[in-house]
Amino acid sequence: MKFIVALTLVASASAFAPATVGVRVNTAVNSAPGGYGKYDDTMWNSDSKNDVYALWNPAVPRSALNFNPYETFGGNSPDASGFFPGEGFYKDPVRGDINFAQMMVEREQAEARAAAPKPGDAPGCPGCRN
Repeated sequence: MKFIVALTLVASASAFAPATVGVRVNTAVNSAPGGYGKYDDTMWNSDSKNDVYALWNPAVPRSALNFNPYETFGGNSPDASGFFPGEGFYKDPVRGDINFAQMMVEREQAEARAAAPKPGDAPGCPGCRN
């Protein structure tokens, strides 16, 4: 009789154990909604920013794959996924070395972008943070 009671207790205890013991289940708690950008955890330099800018469509809602890498918000630049410092999924980008000559080239590129913005690039458009 004691054996049957012990067997019943052991069998019923398994009802409270998880079905998959030792298996990790991936949750979205530690990942950004919609994922991270194309250059996440890789070099985030002028070439990669120009690539992201070329693919950016201001008429499409902002996402990790559709954002203006040259847009600023509160004086800050976005990371390689379009997140700004202070946002939950911001990651410090991997930045390359830079010199004065390269800075002058980037300045000329910035002036050209400002002189001829993409169609639809205006504050409040779906692809902008501002």
